[in-house]
Amino acid sequence: MTDIELLNILALLRVEGVGDIVAKKLIHHCGNAANVFSANKSQLLAIEGVGEVLYNKLQNNKVFKLAEAELKFIKENNIQVAFYQDDNYPERLKHCIDGPVLLFSSGNISLTNRRMISIVGTRQITSYGIDFTRKLIEDLKSLNPIIVSGFAYGVDIHAHTIAMEQGLQTIGVVAHGLNQVYPKAHKKYVAKMEENGGFITEFWSTANPDKENFVRRNRIVAGLTEATIIIESADKGGSLITANIANDYNRDVFAVPGRVTDKYSQGCNNLIKTQKANLLTSAADLVYMLNWELEEKKQAPVQKQLFVMLEVEEQKVYDYLQKNGKELMDVIALQCEMPVYKLSSLLLTMELKGVIRPLPGKMFEAI
Repeated sequence: MTDIELLNILALLRVEGVGDIVAKKLIHHCGNAANVFSANKSQLLAIEGVGEVLYNKLQNNKVFKLAEAELKFIKENNIQVAFYQDDNYPERLKHCIDGPVLLFSSGNISLTNRRMISIVGTRQITSYGIDFTRKLIEDLKSLNPIIVSGFAYGVDIHAHTIAMEQGLQTIGVVAHGLNQVYPKAHKKYVAKMEENGGFITEFWSTANPDKENFVRRNRIVAGLTEATIIIESADKGGSLITANIANDYNRDVFAVPGRVTDKYSQGCNNLIKTQKANLLTSAADLVYMLNWELEEKKQAPVQKQLFVMLEVEEQKVYDYLQKNGKELMDVIALQCEMPVYKLSSLLLTMELKGVIRPLPGKMFEAI
């Protein structure tokens, strides 16, 4: 992305009334951010959701002065920028309708590792929470996951520091610009964090850690990763918001259970009780539910019958799995154009014939 392209995107995001969803809609219809500013009135008003008020605000050239100042900060401080349409933008966030148009980052972040989990929870972490977090990350070390959290007190900072102790990459998602550290007491961790990962934010250098920014930050924490883990939480708290967002994004959520009398286990216990989170008692639970173990261990070979005769619909399913690899039952049903109830019976028959195998999470693959 050139500086001119980035300048136009920054300017668009500075227009009052243009958030991430509206900005994406405008860019989609106009081709790029520069075309949004050069489009005539009739073109813009033809876009659903764009009216006279927003059109007039798009004519305000003051947004370019603000964008120029931010671009200068980005260049002078070697800030990395990811645009939602680019390859360097986190893949999972691309599937979130309200994912940030731009992400700013510092450090040595590499998102090529598919395994990314968020670990969050109360700022008042107990010894139980610390011990569980340590054991969880230590046991996951061999799988080399990226540990994501919010760099706050309590669970967050323990997740980051334990990950660094284990030599794992860790990413802090912050609710302010990259020109400051919050909380200030965590400044001592910044250099090592940037060696072992770094920081990500959607906020400009002009943004302070205001209360409303933390909720926006939480959607990035949830959207970046394939699973969110709540270590400890009272019956109300920011980590529960993150869990709800993760559920909305169709991500896996896990919660660590605790005694019913413990204040900072109430939130986790409620998530499990209401089936908004899977119960997490060890790293093995996580590995099994996320299907990670199947990629680390070679499956014991299953003897396939020689000269197996498949029915027409069985052959259709088998051919699909051979071509596409392991897949969810719902997706197989959709792609093979058959109801789930019928596919379920078909898959059982094919399993008995030794031509497919079931996997955790309602997935199947051809043998």
